[in-house]
Amino acid sequence: MTSPVVSVQAQPRDAASWSALARRVEAGGYEALLTPDHPGTSASPFVALAAAAAVTEHIGLGPYVSHAGIREPLLLASDVATLDLVSHGRARLALGAGHTPAEWDMLGSERPDVAGRVRRFQAVAEACLALLAGETVTVDGPEVRTREARLTRPRPVQPHVPFTFGGGNTGLLRWAGAHADVVGLSGLGRTLPDGHLHEVRWSGADIDRQIGLVEQGAAGRADAPAREALVQMVEVTDDAEGVAHEIAGRLHCDAADVLACPYAWIGTVAEIRAATAEHERRWGITRYVVREAHVDAVDQVGAHLPAAAR
Repeated sequence: MTSPVVSVQAQPRDAASWSALARRVEAGGYEALLTPDHPGTSASPFVALAAAAAVTEHIGLGPYVSHAGIREPLLLASDVATLDLVSHGRARLALGAGHTPAEWDMLGSERPDVAGRVRRFQAVAEACLALLAGETVTVDGPEVRTREARLTRPRPVQPHVPFTFGGGNTGLLRWAGAHADVVGLSGLGRTLPDGHLHEVRWSGADIDRQIGLVEQGAAGRADAPAREALVQMVEVTDDAEGVAHEIAGRLHCDAADVLACPYAWIGTVAEIRAATAEHERRWGITRYVVREAHVDAVDQVGAHLPAAAR
């Protein structure tokens, strides 16, 4: 087993603590600093990431994930290319189909149905990737319209900006298997009536199904996409079963699923490391994204560090 690749998702509260976090993430051996993209309730991701670029040298920088339902391809590609320029080639692109109704409402539009969100995602993703690759793009569809769009300046520093798909839609998991560099699984299911929270899909059967869809899409590719999981909670404890039962009660799922899934790291350091090894064996998951609130605990686990550095 190789050590997992771990990135940190966070957003700025103030300039000083944001710069300090960026430096800590880099010094701590994490791969990337990532920011959520929820207009109106989170910081502008590319502004925040450009600030982090100024105080770091090596870590990747990107949104996690940008909302294809409300982002326009040329503007998004320009943001990514500019971030790549100012970070000397460290930008990432990550896209999801979007789920929060308020984000459409605030822009004066209605959230499309699932099929409409899938079509919009594919149109935005394909146009944005083509623009970053230097192509001229014309799209004349109901979801996206561009007319001879071209990203002339600035151009990305990287020959290929790494692309992550984040989501769980059946069709998009197959699409991501064919097109993405990384497929990010969140364990989130149906959006609840509050428009923000979700049901969880943490069972082994759910993850088996999603991985199977990615593998179907990746059939015939020389290099299948890497598999990543968004870690919703981390707790280093000697009472993993007790903590898992408490979490399962809140999330209306099974405690056994909490302990077995890649979305929660719970247990002793040895138990958590053994769990990540099992996630790799069963599902091929070798990458994780953790939240800023859990960095202290992840540092304690040290699962992302080479053995010699632990």
